[in-house]
Amino acid sequence: MQTDLSKFTVGNYAAGPKWKVMVWHFVNYFIFDSALPWPYSVKRALLRLFGAKIGKGLIIKTKIRIKNPWKLAIGAHCWIGESVWIDNLENVSIGNNVCLSQGAMLLTGNHDYTLTDFPYRLGKIILEDGVWIGAKSVVCPGVVCKSHSILTVNSVATKELKQWTIYSGNPAVNVRERRFVG
Repeated sequence: MQTDLSKFTVGNYAAGPKWKVMVWHFVNYFIFDSALPWPYSVKRALLRLFGAKIGKGLIIKTKIRIKNPWKLAIGAHCWIGESVWIDNLENVSIGNNVCLSQGAMLLTGNHDYTLTDFPYRLGKIILEDGVWIGAKSVVCPGVVCKSHSILTVNSVATKELKQWTIYSGNPAVNVRERRFVG
């Protein structure tokens, strides 16, 4: 047997009502994925309007892509840097004081290459309080980043990151403990 993309299925993925997906597509393109510096308050209000759970103090920069805001929860005082892509075909939960640096990607879907119809394989992502996802890093489907873990620049998290631990590489491996000085 071989892959036959003409038989592709989305598996158990359900985006939401078609009207909501279509309206969000335009809002996402013209407001969030824009280089214009729309006020953070406008972006927070729009995310809430589309069903996201947003804590206070969210900083959300330009050129952001969010697939389904109704499958997104973000805690208080989080930073989302330029060109972050939250490809949330499944739920994404972001704790308090989390930083997603420039170009980071949260990827909740992949394809099941063992089946000929290549359906989606989905997995929730959870970023607990104090997590930092470095620039151009990827968090893969089903990954939990425990409290205050760090994924360094250009790394790929394919499995759980332990709390207060720094990870680096592709796939990311434990490189040392995270400690605060002072």
